[in-house]
Amino acid sequence: MGFVKTLVKGAVVAKLVQVAQRELSKPENQRKAREMFQKVQQKRAR
Repeated sequence: MGFVKTLVKGAVVAKLVQVAQRELSKPENQRKAREMFQKVQQKRAR
């Protein structure tokens, strides 16, 4: 039973990675990510 759980967890993680990569390849999401990263950097610089 443990083997099946491990297999399912691995499949779920693989799917999440696949979706994340697809979303991050979209230009509008790349822009949002850059803006968020810049905001975090500005807050840390204070």
